[in-house]
Amino acid sequence: MGRISVSCLFPASWHFSISPVGCPRILNTNLRQIVVVGILAAAVSLLYFSVIIIRHKYGRLSRDKKFHRYLARVTDIEATDTNNPHINYGIVVDCGSSGSRAFVYCWPRHNGNPHDLLDIRQMRDKARKPVVMKIKPGISEFATSPEKVSDYISPLLSFAAEHVPRAKHKETPLYILCTAGMRILPESQQKAILEDLLTDVPAHFDFLFSDSHAEVISGKQEGVYAWIGINFVLGRFEHIEDDDEAVVEVNVPGGESQAAFVRKRTAGILDMGGVSTQIAYEVPKSVSFASSQQEEVAKNLLAEFNLGCDVHGTEHVYRVYVATFLGFGGNAARQRYEDSLFANTMLKNRLLNKQTGLTSDTPYLDPCLPLDIRDEIQQNGQTMYLRGTGDFTLCRKTLQPFMNKTNETQTSLNGVYQPPVHFENSEFYGFSEFYYCTEDVLRMGGDYNAVKFIKAAKDYCATKWSILRERFDQGLYASHADLHRLKYQCFKSAWLYEVFHRGFSFPVNYSNLKTALQVYDKEVQWTLGAILYRTRFLPLRDIQQENFRASHAHWRGFSFVYNHYLFSACFLVVLLAILLYLLRLRRIHRRTLWSSSAASLWMEEGLPPQKLAGAL
Repeated sequence: MGRISVSCLFPASWHFSISPVGCPRILNTNLRQIVVVGILAAAVSLLYFSVIIIRHKYGRLSRDKKFHRYLARVTDIEATDTNNPHINYGIVVDCGSSGSRAFVYCWPRHNGNPHDLLDIRQMRDKARKPVVMKIKPGISEFATSPEKVSDYISPLLSFAAEHVPRAKHKETPLYILCTAGMRILPESQQKAILEDLLTDVPAHFDFLFSDSHAEVISGKQEGVYAWIGINFVLGRFEHIEDDDEAVVEVNVPGGESQAAFVRKRTAGILDMGGVSTQIAYEVPKSVSFASSQQEEVAKNLLAEFNLGCDVHGTEHVYRVYVATFLGFGGNAARQRYEDSLFANTMLKNRLLNKQTGLTSDTPYLDPCLPLDIRDEIQQNGQTMYLRGTGDFTLCRKTLQPFMNKTNETQTSLNGVYQPPVHFENSEFYGFSEFYYCTEDVLRMGGDYNAVKFIKAAKDYCATKWSILRERFDQGLYASHADLHRLKYQCFKSAWLYEVFHRGFSFPVNYSNLKTALQVYDKEVQWTLGAILYRTRFLPLRDIQQENFRASHAHWRGFSFVYNHYLFSACFLVVLLAILLYLLRLRRIHRRTLWSSSAASLWMEEGLPPQKLAGAL
């Protein structure tokens, strides 16, 4: 039996021969149906595979955007993954009066929503500790030798460089921001220090560091940054998600003609340190002024800014009141009180020929010291002797003139302008002395209640000093409370109460003040607000890059699907070609079989085999 040479429709390298006897059994009447079903099954499988791949890709991206914020909070205490190429870094150096601190922050790639802020958090090392370093003294100590400033700050930057991945240095912004210590220096000395930093830092470090990244910030800026940091950690810049969330109606600054819109209510902050007291809160509604002079003063106290990356957007436009009062901190207030006490007592002694406070036997009876405690005031080589009477009510009354209140409306401490607070729909956090004064000794930090606070303060002040010492020795107070805290707790309790209720005019029944040392177990620094504000336009870059990637990803996704369809079409063409060729083989095979059968029949009838071809 002959062989059939198969070469049609195939390259020369695919040339082979098939013996008719070896033709597969698939060449039967059902061949066409089987081939068609196989082709359809292959096409459906390829299409299904393409759809699953695309859905998985874009569906996961959507879920990542949805849960990104919540996952970030959970992982906030985890060590930062420095091997993740999508994490960005930023450094803020806080140059304060007593020392300088370097904070390293990090954030994942922006989620692509222009209405969301960067999810910035403090970087944590492998031991899960915040990446922060402090050095002493303050940078203002180099006022007369500015050429040494870069060497002074170099350890902080080296520390940060060790934690930020080397490949990220050139895109990591560095901000060196100076506060109180530098503010009191002459402008020429400030400029000399900043110029040394701007010249030497780029020569030794590859961080993103421009001229605007080193400056002396005002007290107003520092207050705004602190307000931003607290509210960011509290999640007050996020979208409204639950119906029971506290909201507030807002008039956009500069857009009073526009309709008010609703967003999350932000929290105000009260911070009483040793030297100064600061208040900051959002003013959601437009304010009116009693006089043009008051309006001029208000311009220096109201900060209007946009935290969003879109300068034309209004969702993250805020109007914040910030006021700092020097001399109203706990320790400075006590010093002012003692100075006044000394001067007034000595004047009365001279006028009335008395000896009050001049000897330990005739001490001045101080209502702001615990009962029976003895203390001294040293001034100009003279000593004034004090003995505490622990009269909290009288102490409060004695301190009221130190508020320097005026009769003018909408004013607070020192007669400074203060816009109205909507007490029924507001919330404040009290830090530093607000927390120490309520928690260290009185053990009632957290939710503030004026009635309970007054009772606890009265009881403490009226307790004999000897008993307070016994309680201290028994460890009944906070671990970091010392004898200085015990001695001046009565005074500071009265001072805090008067500043809050009389100075800032909060009603006695105000119930939305929380005194705290940390927020969500984290100490929130103003540096967090600083980097949030200064990197607010970075999402634009990320969004543009994301859009670029998304458009190309869409093209790649489309190309992926298109190529699979093209592959399927080619596959179908090849299968059809094979089908046609097999059908041709089948016809040839049938014709050969028929010819063989006919030849056998003619031979049986006696015809010569060589005439077979002619007969056909």
